[in-house]
Amino acid sequence: MAFDPNARLDPGQVSDVRGSRFGGHGMLIGGGGIGTVILVVAYLLLGGNPGDLTQLTGPGTDTGVESTTLQQECTTGADANQREDCRIVGFVNSIQKYWTTEFANSGEQYQTAKTVLYTGAVSTGCGDATSQVGPFYCPVDKHVYLDLDFFKELQTRFGARGGAFAEGYVVAHEYGHHIQDLTGRLSNTGGTGAGSGSVRTELQADCYAGVWANHAASTGFLEPVTQEQINQALDAAAAVGDDRIQASTQGQVNPESWTHGSAAQRQHWFSVGYQAGEPADCDTFHGNI
Repeated sequence: MAFDPNARLDPGQVSDVRGSRFGGHGMLIGGGGIGTVILVVAYLLLGGNPGDLTQLTGPGTDTGVESTTLQQECTTGADANQREDCRIVGFVNSIQKYWTTEFANSGEQYQTAKTVLYTGAVSTGCGDATSQVGPFYCPVDKHVYLDLDFFKELQTRFGARGGAFAEGYVVAHEYGHHIQDLTGRLSNTGGTGAGSGSVRTELQADCYAGVWANHAASTGFLEPVTQEQINQALDAAAAVGDDRIQASTQGQVNPESWTHGSAAQRQHWFSVGYQAGEPADCDTFHGNI
């Protein structure tokens, strides 16, 4: 992934609490992450409560402070081309620049959402969570939470090829949930099954990620996106399809338990967003998906 080396990054949009120990009370609710590791997926397919897995085992306290590494070392696109955490800063900046402009063009004001980088476990407005839940958005504090180790899991456990733009897709998908939150769509989530509100919510977030990809270069942070980079995003989208995960963990596919959509659906809706470049074309809540 190539960022414009002269682009000025805003690391203030990303909070770095890696290495800190956070605890709290309650359980993770809402959000709608892009995917979960196999352990959690298998558990949910058996009808378990995700809160049982995302609650921290101890009360915990904050024993550290936010790192200043990003503020000191992630200042330009050149930094984003060299470091993964700086790359996430660049993606967040680009995604929020696009949505700020899109909202303004519609006569509305976009509300920024901070991304929190953590390791292992984190305390959020939605409760406590571990990295097992994968990247997620919390509508209570309006933050995106991301353990960078997820990108390794995406390849080693989900079988994705990886690549920088696959990471961009993941981040853009979570910000898609933020857009749904701001527009009142996130409240439509719920249920399981191929046509459920949960699946429609996730597919719309995929579509919004594709819309951003269409406009990524115009935000001033990235060089023009190549087809190879789009292929990285499509490959990641397929890797976290419910059918792919079920087939690899259970040896069979059960559409009635889907919460995120099939590999084909996720690729399709990312492509719809990328090809059209219009959020209005991402209405997954009406008609066939």
